Amino acid sequence: LIRHDPMRKMLFIICLLCTSLLHAQQEKQADVVRATLYGVGFSNILDTYLSPQEYTGIDLRLSRESIRKSRWENITQQTFFQSNLSFTHNQIENNNTIGMLANWNYALHYNFPITENFKLLAGGLADLNGGFTYNMRNGNNPVQARIYANIGATGMAVWNTKIKNYPISLRYQINLPLMGVMFMPEYGQSYYEIFSLGQADGVINFTSLHNQPSLRQMLTADFSVGKATMRFAYVWDAQQAKVNDIKVHNYSHTFMIGFVKHFNIVK
Repeated sequence: LIRHDPMRKMLFIICLLCTSLLHAQQEKQADVVRATLYGVGFSNILDTYLSPQEYTGIDLRLSRESIRKSRWENITQQTFFQSNLSFTHNQIENNNTIGMLANWNYALHYNFPITENFKLLAGGLADLNGGFTYNMRNGNNPVQARIYANIGATGMAVWNTKIKNYPISLRYQINLPLMGVMFMPEYGQSYYEIFSLGQADGVINFTSLHNQPSLRQMLTADFSVGKATMRFAYVWDAQQAKVNDIKVHNYSHTFMIGFVKHFNIVK
């Protein structure tokens, strides 16, 4: 019947092509790993725009990460968001600060398989940061805004191993900002002068390793608990800069725990 009816023959061929295309796209699945973590740790904050003293205290942190294969072979893409809230006090216990910093970055990593269970990854990233530090005793300038963006280098090592026949996945990642821009007022300049009087010259500054030597490091361990996958993580976040004669830093050591999801997206 198909042989004697050109229209049915064409429909039959189209159905075969569509079936073949759908099967081919189902085979090209993008593995996705998403993790949500919650943590607590230690924070050390200095901002000489607000005070010459260092403030230390507790750091609360939330992070959400997604890693997936890209359309390019051997390249994975990573989106990472984290936000931390710190409550700190000075050494003589007569003043407190509240700090918040949100960070979002997007990275592309090229995969270098070393063995079946160990691989190295390297690439670049774009990094956005925004937040504030609030000094609870200052009168004229109680708040300092933290706004900066960077492009940088990133590297990762992933090792799938076993501990007494119990599978575990270990990962170490490092992010190094190389250059960017940062908002920073002049020393003693008020935000009223910047935004109301229009005296904003010099508040947007170029940054690189010479005036913003910062680093983010993360160590994670993924393991199964029943049907779920859990993750323990340690984050060492060292953000520092010296711009417009103002020194700022935010050092934190945070331990985190959460859950990991593995799934596939069929395009």
